[in-house]
Amino acid sequence: MLRAVYGYEPVVVTTCPPDAHLSNGLVFCRINSWLTGRRLVSLPFSDHCDPLVHRSEELDEMLLHMKREVAEKKCKYIEIRPVSYQPSGRIELSRGGTYLLHRLNLRPATEELFLNFHKDCVRRKIRRAEREKRQYEEGTSEELLRKFYRLLVMTRRRKGLPPQPINWFRGLIAAFGNDIKIRVAFKARTAVASILTLSHKKSMIYKYGCSNAAFNKLGGTALLFWKTLQEARDHGFEELEMGRSDIDNLGLIAFKERWGATATVIHYWSYPKVRAGLPGVWKKMLARRVVSISPDIALETVGKLLYKHVG
Repeated sequence: MLRAVYGYEPVVVTTCPPDAHLSNGLVFCRINSWLTGRRLVSLPFSDHCDPLVHRSEELDEMLLHMKREVAEKKCKYIEIRPVSYQPSGRIELSRGGTYLLHRLNLRPATEELFLNFHKDCVRRKIRRAEREKRQYEEGTSEELLRKFYRLLVMTRRRKGLPPQPINWFRGLIAAFGNDIKIRVAFKARTAVASILTLSHKKSMIYKYGCSNAAFNKLGGTALLFWKTLQEARDHGFEELEMGRSDIDNLGLIAFKERWGATATVIHYWSYPKVRAGLPGVWKKMLARRVVSISPDIALETVGKLLYKHVG
């Protein structure tokens, strides 16, 4: 999908001989960006991507090969996003971003799950949404996608960020088929909250969420999560992966923990060291101000132009 939407070239690294059965591998995408430089990332737009290896020595060999690739192909850096891997000293990778990855265990009975939710911030909102018979729709139709996207633009504006392009989500729907679902909650016929989930093996993955802040007290988001959890359990999924959080995003972390999710610390690793070059506080404030007053069409255009450069 990344190749189809953004032209990223996939690169598979393995220690297996060319004529042997593939038994390990590390997948990268080659990004050639005039804005953020030429680089190899495993994988762009993913929260995490574990290597498929049996021994740490196999991964060390792959990364040594990729370090040579940096010099030969004049790449800015390589980056990996594993959950559990800690690089050995001989690889000389630098630790980049640090995040929390939250997962919710779905093996307990539904009643037990519900009792583990925060009483006021989750359970009460679910009951209110059910009591008021909040409407709910799910699927991947263009109509639902557009309702989701309108809420996404609102949410990204509140955060001072341009939205992902709508074609990105069309690409996801085309690539994931039955393993992707958009869920929308309504008050009357007004869409008030929406989430997008993916599924893989035994995991349901919460990937995107958005809402109209004017209706947040109505419990729309809580209802969507509750329906997602119930459906996931009914279909044999063992966990809901709630995605990564910046370690200083205390509000997002609290939201996930109120559902009973537990956190794992994950680190991104790069070679050579990636210099973040974060703007000063005044630049961040200026960017947020510009986003807050820009019309939707301008925000969508900026997202369309920039999103492919930030994976």
